[in-house]
Amino acid sequence: MLTFNGTLGIEDFYKVIFEGSQIQIDNQVYKTVENSFNFLKKFSEDKVIYGVNTGFGPMAQYKIKDSERIQLQYNLIRSHASGTGQPIAPMYVKAAMLARLNTLSLGNSGVHVSVIELMTELINKDITPLIYEHGGVGASGDLVQLAHLALVLIGEGEVFYKGERKATQEVFKTLDLKPISVELREGLALMNGTSVMTGIGIVNAIYSRQLLGWMTSASAAINEIVKAYDDHLSYELNQSKRHAGQRNIAEAMREHLKDSQLTRKREHHLYSKNDNVSIFEDKVQEYYSLRCVPQILGPVIDTLNNVENILIEEVNSANDNPIVNVEKKHVYHGGNFHGDYVSLEMDKLKIVVTKLSMLSERQLNYLLNSSLNNMLPPFVNLGKLGLNFGMQGVQFTATSTTAENQTLSNPMYIHSIPNNNDNQDIVSMGTNAALITKKVIENAYEVLAIELITIVQAIEYLQVQDKVSSKTKKMYDEIRNLVPIFTEDVIMYPYVNLVKDYIINNKT
Repeated sequence: MLTFNGTLGIEDFYKVIFEGSQIQIDNQVYKTVENSFNFLKKFSEDKVIYGVNTGFGPMAQYKIKDSERIQLQYNLIRSHASGTGQPIAPMYVKAAMLARLNTLSLGNSGVHVSVIELMTELINKDITPLIYEHGGVGASGDLVQLAHLALVLIGEGEVFYKGERKATQEVFKTLDLKPISVELREGLALMNGTSVMTGIGIVNAIYSRQLLGWMTSASAAINEIVKAYDDHLSYELNQSKRHAGQRNIAEAMREHLKDSQLTRKREHHLYSKNDNVSIFEDKVQEYYSLRCVPQILGPVIDTLNNVENILIEEVNSANDNPIVNVEKKHVYHGGNFHGDYVSLEMDKLKIVVTKLSMLSERQLNYLLNSSLNNMLPPFVNLGKLGLNFGMQGVQFTATSTTAENQTLSNPMYIHSIPNNNDNQDIVSMGTNAALITKKVIENAYEVLAIELITIVQAIEYLQVQDKVSSKTKKMYDEIRNLVPIFTEDVIMYPYVNLVKDYIINNKT
C-alpha cells in the first residue's frame, strides 16, 4: 500500500503500474484539497476567475452566469472528448491518472474532494479510461486526452476493466461507484495539465532503463565472445574522461565480465617484443561498436537520468491554470499547463534510444558478417552453408526497424502549429513526443531481441558456454530456454517476439 501525500518518485510509479500496489490518500491531502476548494469558491464570488465564471480559451471574454457555471464544466468535458486513432494502452493511462491525481492533490487547483476519492478508487480497482492517442497539442495541457479522463469521472465515456472495453456507466453501476461532484471548476482542473504526456513519459523512462541494462549486458557479451582486449573498459581509461554515464557503463561492463575466461589483456599479447611480425593477425583494436560502448551508452544513461528528474519535477508540480494559492489568498493566471519541459525530454530520450538501437544493429552486423569477425560462419549459420540461412532473415527486420527509429527521432518539440484561434500560438506537442518515443523504445527492444538470439547462437557455435562470464551464462540460459539451437531453418518471428516480451518484462 502506497500512502499518497502529494510527492511521487519513479519508484512509486513502478510499484503502482508494474506491481499493482494500491494507494491510500493521506488525511492531510484531503484537508489541503478541501481548503483549496473552499477558498476558491469564496474568492470567486465577486471576482473574475478564468474557467469559473468565464468561457475558455479565446472565449474567456464571455462572462458566465452563476446559474450556468456547472453546465460550463460539463460542456467543456464533453466537447473536448474528441480524440481519435488507437486507444492508449491501459498501463500508460494508469500512469497518467496517477500523475494527474498527484498534481490535483497539491491544493493549487480548487477541485472538489470527490475528484481525489474517485480517481483513487479507479486506480486501485484498475479501471482505466478510454483515451485516444491523437488529439493533444500539449499547450493548454493534454486537453483532449484529459477530457476523456474527465468524461469517465462524470460517469460517461468508456473504460477498460478486466481486459474489456465497457461503458463507464455499466462499470460504475456494477461496482457501486458514483461520479464526481462537479461544483466549481472540476472540468477545467482535470483537463488543464501535462499528466498524459508525463505519465507516458515515466513509463517510457522505466522501459528505457531496463532496455539499457540489457544493451549493456549484450555489449559486454559480444566483447567477450570475440575475445576483445579489455583495456577499453578499464577504470583508468574511462576515469580519464569526466562523464558520469561513461564511467557507469564501463563499470557495469567490467562487473559483467569479471569472471570471464575469454577477454584478453593487452599486456599479455601486444605489450611485448614483436620484432618478427609484419602483419598482426588479430585486431589491435576492436571496431567502434565494441570498443566505444561506454562512450556511446554513457550519454544514454546521463540523458535518461535527466529525463527522469524533469518528469518527476513535473509530476510534483502544479501544472494547472489558474493556480490557487490558499496561503497568499490569491489566484494567479498563467501557463503552467504548457508541456515544453516534457516534450523536449521525450525528444532527447527517443534520440538516445535510437542511438542505442543503432549500436545494437551494428553489433549484430559484426556477428553476422564473417569478413568482419573472422571467427563465425556467415549469418552465424549453424546449418549447411548455402542450403540454410541462419540469422540472415532477421537481420532485415533489425535493419528496417532501426531505420524507422532514425526517422521517428526527428524532434516534435519544434513542430508547433498555432491553433485555438491563435490563442495557443506556440505549443509543445508533448503527448505526440511521448507516444513517438514509446514506439521508438518498442522498436529498440525488437532489434535487441534479435541481437541477443544471435549472441546465443554465436556462443553455441564457439562452444564457449563454460568460458563466458557467469552473467553472460545466465543470459545465455534465459534466452536458450526460449529459443532452440537453429541448425535447420525455422519460422523466426515467434522466437523474436518471445525474446522481446521476455526482456521487456524482466531485468537483466
